[in-house]
Amino acid sequence: MLTQLNLDRHPCFNADVKGACGRIHLPVAPQCNIKCNYCNRKYDCVNESRPGVTSAVLSPVQALRYMESVLEKEPRITVAGIAGPGDPFTNAFEMLETVRLIREKYPEMLLCLASNGLNLAPHVDELAQIGVSHVTLTVNAVDPEIGRKIYSWVRDGKVIYRGLQAAELLLERQLEAIEALKAKGIVVKINTIVIPGVNDDHIEDVARKMAELGVDLLNCMPMFPNADTPFESVPEPSREQMTAIRKKAEEHLPQMRHCTRCRADAVGLLDDDKTSEFRSCLSTCATSLPSSDERPYVAVGTMEGLLVNQHLGEASRFHIWKKTPEGFMKVGERSAPPTGGGPKRWEELARTLMDCRAVLVSGIGEFPRKILTQAGILPVEMSGFIEMGLEAVFSGGNLQGLKARRNGCTQGKGCQGDGAGC
Repeated sequence: MLTQLNLDRHPCFNADVKGACGRIHLPVAPQCNIKCNYCNRKYDCVNESRPGVTSAVLSPVQALRYMESVLEKEPRITVAGIAGPGDPFTNAFEMLETVRLIREKYPEMLLCLASNGLNLAPHVDELAQIGVSHVTLTVNAVDPEIGRKIYSWVRDGKVIYRGLQAAELLLERQLEAIEALKAKGIVVKINTIVIPGVNDDHIEDVARKMAELGVDLLNCMPMFPNADTPFESVPEPSREQMTAIRKKAEEHLPQMRHCTRCRADAVGLLDDDKTSEFRSCLSTCATSLPSSDERPYVAVGTMEGLLVNQHLGEASRFHIWKKTPEGFMKVGERSAPPTGGGPKRWEELARTLMDCRAVLVSGIGEFPRKILTQAGILPVEMSGFIEMGLEAVFSGGNLQGLKARRNGCTQGKGCQGDGAGC
């Protein structure tokens, strides 16, 4: 796949085309698995242009629709990227579905991801198969003693690490990811945030180590002091400091000097950014309901992955299924919103399942039923094997024959679904 793509059309990796080739960032990854001491992710801060900021978050289907709308007005886009506002591999399902959809619709589009690298390595084979050609990792230190000053915590699955242990784990995973990416022929750029008094004397060590791993490009980015962060009082490095740092690093790796610190919803040319122009389009796509053709999935409340046997309020995770020519296939899992949120819990669940045509559960309260139905998601109460429900939903069969349990909740007819997770 990579050999069929013109890799020179990426403006961030090739400064010669930044006036002719554009990029679009698709904000489908809201969650993050590390906490950097310089980061404050304000999703709706329209006046800020920096990583981690977006005006809206899209589902994969909404991202494709947004892509289509943008290309109608800005055909110079050659790169579709996912750069947050969190980390793509903390939102692996949404990220992978988005790049698959883009690849199917636009086979010549370059696909690019930006990550901290913590959870990247397990997905490298799939990225190569889809045809992701460019990946950027943020590596701020190759010495855990320095890294521990930069990260508040690192979350691996359900375990949170802090201090030296967190920095060691993150660095180990980053090095593993880079080696795996280069083994697949994927172009790798490293972003290194230059933090005065913390890692500014360490950048050459980073460059040297990255060069040993075969990295293609290094982007030394001056830290931007963000309010309400541990580093808010750390001054931004001067232009003279950055020039000197890049000169040293360039002895080991080519340098990117035309970075514009893009938002997670950036769109347009680097020299002609049109993020503001497309903001209303982004918001419209983020709030619009998908058509039936744009809902390829069904969500399932299940304890063991075989039977539909969880009440909507009980399920902490939903299994996501789709129909393929070979039969039904589970494509991932999605976390349910935390209990105790009241009505907002069901509104958030509706957004989480926006690309699902139905949700199969053993019981559901009247209020969440109403919210999901208004969002175009069919609530199906049933008991039995998951594939029975999938067959009925995808074939338009008799849903009444699924042994629907109208009062499946333990609270009986009085349950309205208050979001408590009872």
